[in-house]
Amino acid sequence: MSNKHAQKRECLPEFLRDLFWDYDFDDLNWQDDRDLITLRVLASGTWDAVKWLRDMLDDRSLREWIISRQGRGLSPAQLRFWELKLRLSHKTVSVWIKLQCSGPWGGRNSS
Repeated sequence: MSNKHAQKRECLPEFLRDLFWDYDFDDLNWQDDRDLITLRVLASGTWDAVKWLRDMLDDRSLREWIISRQGRGLSPAQLRFWELKLRLSHKTVSVWIKLQCSGPWGGRNSS
């Protein structure tokens, strides 16, 4: 097993602790909690947290994760950033953003 795969089974780095204030941080691990960890890091993480996540997930995997969720949990600005970084379809991301804004809570944070 490569070092990268071995690291994925270990505890999360301490600098992520604040993102999981509502969980028992010491019980979280990459293997079992990948979706939760990915969402929290992308939605609320620092740049260091995002860099850590990108070490854990390659671009293809991250792209697939965002597509499978249709961007749910990410702000329009975050979705636009990942659209550019991961070469997501502009049209698809626009649809996701439009759906977010038309939902029951849509537009509440818009200026």
